[in-house]
Amino acid sequence: MHPPPPAAAAAMDFSQNSLFGYMEDLQELTIIERPVRRSLKTPEEIERLTVDEDLSDIERAVYLLSAGQDIQGTSVIANLPFLMRQNPAETLRRVLPKVRDALHGAGVDMQLTAAGSFLTILQEESVSVHTYAHSFLQVILLHLEHRDAGVSNAWLETLLSVIEVLPKETLRHEILNPLVSKAQLSQTVQSRLVSCKILGKLTNKFDAHTIKREILPLVKSLCQDVEYEVRSCMCRQLENIAQGIGTDLTKSVVLPELIELSRDEGCSVRLAAFETLVNLLDVFDTDDRSQTILPLVKSFCEKSFKADESILISLSFHLGKLCHGLYGIFTPDQHLRFLEFYKKLCTLGLQQENGHNENQIPPQILEQEKKYISVRKNCAYNFPAMIVFVDPKNFHMELYSTFFCLCHDPEVPVRYTIAICFYEVSKLLNSGVYLIHKELITLLQDESLEVLDALIDHLPEILELMSAGGESNIQENKLSSLPDLIPALTAAEQRAAASLKWRTHEKLLQKYACLPHVISSDQIYYRFLQRMFTIMMTNNVLPVQKAASRTLCIFLRYNRKQEQRHEVIQKLIEQLGQGKSYWNRLRFLDTCEFIIEIFSKSFFCKYFFLPAIELIHDPVANVRMKLCHLLPKVKSTLKIPADKHLLQQLEMCVRKLLCQEKDKDVLAIVKRTVLELDRMEMSMDAFQKKFYEKDLLDQEKEREELLLLEMEQLEKEKQQNEGRPMSEKTYEKKRRDTKTPTTLPKSTPTSAPGPSSSAPSTSKEIKKSKLIRSQSINNQTFHAKYGNLDKCANKSSAAAYTTCVSGLGKAPVISLADDSFRTRNASSLPASFSPGMPLPSTSRGPGSSADPKSSGSKDTQPSRKATLKSRKSNP
Repeated sequence: MHPPPPAAAAAMDFSQNSLFGYMEDLQELTIIERPVRRSLKTPEEIERLTVDEDLSDIERAVYLLSAGQDIQGTSVIANLPFLMRQNPAETLRRVLPKVRDALHGAGVDMQLTAAGSFLTILQEESVSVHTYAHSFLQVILLHLEHRDAGVSNAWLETLLSVIEVLPKETLRHEILNPLVSKAQLSQTVQSRLVSCKILGKLTNKFDAHTIKREILPLVKSLCQDVEYEVRSCMCRQLENIAQGIGTDLTKSVVLPELIELSRDEGCSVRLAAFETLVNLLDVFDTDDRSQTILPLVKSFCEKSFKADESILISLSFHLGKLCHGLYGIFTPDQHLRFLEFYKKLCTLGLQQENGHNENQIPPQILEQEKKYISVRKNCAYNFPAMIVFVDPKNFHMELYSTFFCLCHDPEVPVRYTIAICFYEVSKLLNSGVYLIHKELITLLQDESLEVLDALIDHLPEILELMSAGGESNIQENKLSSLPDLIPALTAAEQRAAASLKWRTHEKLLQKYACLPHVISSDQIYYRFLQRMFTIMMTNNVLPVQKAASRTLCIFLRYNRKQEQRHEVIQKLIEQLGQGKSYWNRLRFLDTCEFIIEIFSKSFFCKYFFLPAIELIHDPVANVRMKLCHLLPKVKSTLKIPADKHLLQQLEMCVRKLLCQEKDKDVLAIVKRTVLELDRMEMSMDAFQKKFYEKDLLDQEKEREELLLLEMEQLEKEKQQNEGRPMSEKTYEKKRRDTKTPTTLPKSTPTSAPGPSSSAPSTSKEIKKSKLIRSQSINNQTFHAKYGNLDKCANKSSAAAYTTCVSGLGKAPVISLADDSFRTRNASSLPASFSPGMPLPSTSRGPGSSADPKSSGSKDTQPSRKATLKSRKSNP
């Protein structure tokens, strides 16, 4: 039998299967529609759910609690704190009795809501403590033993909070006296568990005599309860009880109970006893710790490998606190034993063979491996405490191999935890931080972004310690293992960019703002700047683009080469501000906002003022809208009378927007912006009292920018005079040999005309003094938050200058062996990037024109349209 032709087969499929397909679709539609029909309310149901709108809040609550459905009653109880705030007397008189009645047979949702509302009323102090105890306490106590464990715990948490504020007499009559019968063996296990937790809270509310006579007998009885859950619960409350009864009673009553519970047949009871002993180490004196607690801990550690792995998890978590509490009583042999025990826990589970198929492993073995991972994770968490235990001086001999294993652990949670602790480890090692350089590179190159995300939280501080920590005579040894730092940083950024975790990428870019204080500006220019441009122009995530933009501005802020600065500025203007994509032009306005924040007013006015306001002609409404939002900040950069011509340009820009704008949304924002601009007060060239702090900060920024230019010129002159560049080592030696003051000389100008203007004194001696002084300041440790330039606002002029200049240039620089990172000579630059390359300029210096037409017209500024040839960055 031959198969039918394709057309016939298609017809057959349609004729035979079509009807069945339609029937299945109809059935699916019916199934989908059924819940919708069930959810519809009948007129009778709607009538029952309808409440008269004229009722007051109190009357509506009473009605719904009396005749409404459960969901309406739950809503009223959730709204109970609001009713108590509005009308507490009527709420207590009319609503609260209805709430008590509704809670008798209420479901879980209403019970949980009521427990939360009662706690909120207590915290908001809507009524006095006496009134609260009279109205609410009995309701709370009544539902403590609810059959649902979640409901019982919710009411218990509310009661424990109430105990904190109740007077002693109320506690004695309403809680302590009934507790004697609730803690008896004849009561349920849940009742006795609740009694344990209440006793732990009551101990701090009574005097020692009452505790010894009425509470401690109950405590002893519950510690010897026949159920291990009760013994374990009471054991965990002994810490609170010890804090309430004092040292003497703790030694005579609590310690014997803990010793007995530590030998209990129940694993959970022994674990609770061990953890309570660790938490109470500070309460006991040296004799108790050496004669009683230390033998118990040793026995616990020796038996831990033979017992359940959960004990090992707890032991590994508390080991740091344990070693710290027993530090003074260890003999050398005991000290070594505990250290070896910790090392063994750090590698627990790694000795087994890897490479097996997980599908073939028994479930119990997989569960055991998970517990081993938790143990190693806890060891990583305790690593800083163990450095203190062995002394940082002995780190290399005692703990470096363990640290290496934790950083290379096959499991991500372990590496993640050691990455979190990396900064603490670096601080503890201090001058020995160079020992863990390779581990920093390892974690930066980790395949898991979770590990990288944990490490970069303190990356600026870590890099600062790496580059500046330790003695200068071993500087070369410390930095010999860091040539891989920059490749590791770039690779980490590329991995973050390739992932879907854009928040990690954003955070990494923000942290890279610290690099000017760690590596040289040439290394930043050739390895990071172009990458920031690429992210700004190609990344699809706005927060990432903004982070790259801000970091690029900080890189530009601390760049030491005028040619490189001019190239970056030209790229920003031409590739972003004049880019074909409106998205790039929006990012240019974001960049302008960062430049206003980070740079001086004169810098923005010189390079970015005109390119920014020219975007009023942009064909895209969103760009014009964003420019309108930015105009108040743009105006804040102007100073009168020096920038009068720029103010005229700004006013002309606003007039054009008002007259020519056709988009109604942009026009509405323009009108609001005009009102804001009219209310703004202009800064004057001279200091004013109302703008003193802002003007002082801006002056310090100008001084730093001027100092960068002077430093660059002096370095060029030095190279020309000597015929060869000075090595870093020789340069640092000469700087140390030169004794220079860290205060400003009297010849330093009090106001700088701008980056392009010259200083009042041009003598080589003064310039050399400035250069040496700035480099001396740069050698100090940089402690401020990276990128936060507002730190100078509240300081005096000289102090602020010293703080701000400490970040200039290349603070402790990481010398890299790669020749591609070395500074290029000006002769190797393309002709288009020569020092004399024209840039759009509206400088406040004498060379700038005050004519608004010549300074604002596109036709009269051909240099702003100069084509930028992209420089090939070295690999």
